[in-house]
Amino acid sequence: MDLSVIVPLYNEAESLPELHAWIKRVMDANGFTYEIIFVNDGSTDTSWQVIESLAAENPEVKGICFRRNYGKSPALYCGFERAEGDVVITMDADLQDSPDEIPELRRMIVEDGYDLVSGWKQKRYDPLSKTIPTKLFNATARAVSGIHNLHDFNCGLKAYRRDVIKNIEVYGEMHRYIPYLAKNAGFDKIGEKVVHHQARKYGKTKFGLNRFVNGYLDLMTLWFLSKFGQQPMHVFGLLGSLMFVLGFIAVVVVGASKLYALANGIPARLVTDSPYFYIALTMMLLGTQLFVAGFLGDLISRNSEQRNSYQIKEEI
Repeated sequence: MDLSVIVPLYNEAESLPELHAWIKRVMDANGFTYEIIFVNDGSTDTSWQVIESLAAENPEVKGICFRRNYGKSPALYCGFERAEGDVVITMDADLQDSPDEIPELRRMIVEDGYDLVSGWKQKRYDPLSKTIPTKLFNATARAVSGIHNLHDFNCGLKAYRRDVIKNIEVYGEMHRYIPYLAKNAGFDKIGEKVVHHQARKYGKTKFGLNRFVNGYLDLMTLWFLSKFGQQPMHVFGLLGSLMFVLGFIAVVVVGASKLYALANGIPARLVTDSPYFYIALTMMLLGTQLFVAGFLGDLISRNSEQRNSYQIKEEI
């Protein structure tokens, strides 16, 4: 099969027939063999009934229906599990992503050899309250991930080589960082294509400012896991050891000062009256706790099923 098109959706009943007709028209014009997987993320409107109707009349249409709203990442994860196409396309259901981009996205995967191609909506029809935070978010993601050629990490329109989606796990709200997940899995040929952005035709946006706060937290989590996920002692142990040594030196200095004063008959206040004494003890305690955290992290890592996590590209 040439293509799998995965469409996660939430309350998009009005746009689904038009989106399906548009995808079908593009596929038939290019002679592709394909499947369309609609993932209904707990919609409260008639989205699932529309999908059932489309599936009854079109054998290429498949559907997955969640019992409640779980989020875009679980929807993509389920779609990825079931995808059978050599190239996988993901796109949103709100008609803001154009299916006309699919042939060129597929060509970049098949002919140019990219593992993943992400869309870039260079000209957007969104308010400034959305575009400005998006630019800041993407700049941070580029700096942290090291993927400097992507301008829009969170664009829903992407193309993947099948090996990519079968070797990454999208969870939580990590759909924003699929290129970063792919890079960490060894798929580092990542490209970008400028795509057309259309104004929303039906329904209302699911955009919320809270996603930027969650997005930054998820990015930090992903960065830490990629750097120290299998060697937590390297960061916690190092920081803990440094804090403990500095605290111990400070305690020695405070104690030595007291002994020196007593030996020379110099009036000196109690050691416990010095704030430095408590700061030093706190540093030693925090250092010990960080060291123990690293040790426990290493124990957990050793028992993890992914302790020998690697991807084989070829084997002879």
